Amino acid sequence: MRQTLIFDADDTLWENNVVFERVIDDYLDWLAHPTLDRAELRSILDDIERANAAAHGYGTKVFLRSLHECVARLRERPTTEHEERRILELADQLVNHEIELIPGVAETLDELAARHDLLLLTKGDDEEQQRKIDASDLDQHFASVHIVREKDTGTYRQLVEEHSLRPERAWMIGNSPKSDIVPARRAGLNAVYIPNESTWVLEHDVVDPADDRVLHLTRFPDLLAHF
Repeated sequence: MRQTLIFDADDTLWENNVVFERVIDDYLDWLAHPTLDRAELRSILDDIERANAAAHGYGTKVFLRSLHECVARLRERPTTEHEERRILELADQLVNHEIELIPGVAETLDELAARHDLLLLTKGDDEEQQRKIDASDLDQHFASVHIVREKDTGTYRQLVEEHSLRPERAWMIGNSPKSDIVPARRAGLNAVYIPNESTWVLEHDVVDPADDRVLHLTRFPDLLAHF
């Protein structure tokens, strides 16, 4: 039976957060706080990122904002011009990195698109996400592409209404429990959870192991055995 498969983008179709983690590693080395260790510094940064994500959304611009605010909080003063330049240098790889597709994605989407309806649902800055989609050369597989500010239960219900989906025949496929799995299930959709070891810590949540409408896979190409 033809079904609707809704795909997450970052860390499901291509690697994304691993690049942010590299920047954070370099950033924590540079901070070298005299009394706080790396774990404590990361906890402070996570708290700042959580607040900024809620207020300003996601993406490189908001991430840079968080890096600046973290320095200002730790040093109890505004960032200097030198510090601002250094943060931009550290984050340069975010702007200039090439899209790295997760193994098997292109071939798997090719097959799935021949027998199911595919949608793309990603959150973040419109321009930044669209650049990644264009660079991935995957957009031809999708009947529609949706870039949203947040992926919560309301977002999924709106998608169901917009496309007149039958939730029992629609699946959200992604790596993030917080954004892909939990809210999709609350909206009545099925879900496929494909973990990525580099998933952002703020995207962690508990996936109910007893929920038989969540399919757990380890590799993206494993979708072909089920759809």
